[in-house]
Amino acid sequence: MFQKILIANRGEIAVRIIRACREMGIKTVAVYSQADKEALHTQLADESICIGQATSADSYLNMERIISATIASKAEAIHPGYGFLSENTKFVKMCEKCNIVFIGPSSEMIARIGNKSEARKTMEEAGIPIVLGTKEAVYEVEEAKKMAEEIGYPIMIKAAFGGGGKGMRIVEREEDFILNFQTAQKEAEKGFGDNSMYLERYIREPRHIEVQILADKQGNVVSLGERDCSIQKHHQKVLEEAPCMVLEEKVRKQMGETAVLVAKAVHYENTGTVEFLYDKDKKFYFMEMNTRIQVEHPVTEMVTDIDLIKEQIKIAAGEPLQLKQEEIIIRGHAVECRINALTPGIVRNLHLPGGKGIRVDTALYPGCEISPFYDSMIAKVIVHDMDRESAIKKMCSALGELVIEGMETNLDFQYEILQKQAFLKGDIDTSFIQRYFK
Repeated sequence: MFQKILIANRGEIAVRIIRACREMGIKTVAVYSQADKEALHTQLADESICIGQATSADSYLNMERIISATIASKAEAIHPGYGFLSENTKFVKMCEKCNIVFIGPSSEMIARIGNKSEARKTMEEAGIPIVLGTKEAVYEVEEAKKMAEEIGYPIMIKAAFGGGGKGMRIVEREEDFILNFQTAQKEAEKGFGDNSMYLERYIREPRHIEVQILADKQGNVVSLGERDCSIQKHHQKVLEEAPCMVLEEKVRKQMGETAVLVAKAVHYENTGTVEFLYDKDKKFYFMEMNTRIQVEHPVTEMVTDIDLIKEQIKIAAGEPLQLKQEEIIIRGHAVECRINALTPGIVRNLHLPGGKGIRVDTALYPGCEISPFYDSMIAKVIVHDMDRESAIKKMCSALGELVIEGMETNLDFQYEILQKQAFLKGDIDTSFIQRYFK
């Protein structure tokens, strides 16, 4: 097992990883930008190293400085969290050349499956149903425009690497394509350091359902059930839950088996998420695979009682999975609400909810500063109860108790979602917010 791990991230996920390492007896190294000098992850880690200015490009996306910090601190491995460099093949290759363990799949694997255009090609060859789209990454806008005409509108433009809604646009008409493609491409390059894009036919009003998998170096793969991530705003997930209430048991089984097949088809290692679109005809299509831990991983942890961060670390250290598919049982229902800061500011007052089945993942503390330089998510509230109705009631109670003063947040908006009759009935899809919040 590792003696020391460097966390190449910030915010709540850095704190989450540090806590898992503490419980495993592993020392941690935090890296931080000048804007994050007083951040919670720098205070909780055993060591902390400044890697640059406030902007991501000068700090959390600066590969050379992160590698240098790892070598200087004598850390054996890097945990990338999500976002930033978590799916960057160049960075993973640098780790491999420097004999640093990257806690995630290999650079070759990320190139095959983390690159979403390559993943689509691989899945099509493996006979897994996919949405009609480009088979290769595209870079030039005129070439992309011709491909869009062949596929047919409406078109979804997506960054080949990354996620979190960045580098994504829906285009309904040909005359709007060029501007949207260029905007999405610039966003992808800024957010992930890569400007390769791909296109797919846009399916209207599907559910967005993803399956969590774990795969070790010995070839063992297990599915940990699905999450419904259909509540989205500007293609970014807002609220997630597990399991998906509308899936028939037959379809649920097929989806889980398909996710395992996807992982085995490419000899995948570590944690991964296979994402599907589920349409009105109860058919599902492979959309992409994320080769990292997801923001919404806690809902899976709540219904399975499995610590995904610890499993990631153990797999990276070469340990075989101790989990058997038949032993994985989904218990109850979990819901996660992402709390975003709508303005920067200093946290003047903070009260976090508590109680049985309530969890808050955050890096907030009274007096900390919310910087304008990074992602706006500042906390995740996760609840678990015996069924969906009880979990929603518990979430309403938890949000009512949560106090974050010093900046505007989306707390009231999350509460409004939970109160909508359509949500309570489970009548949701990716257009939910667009339909009910004009």
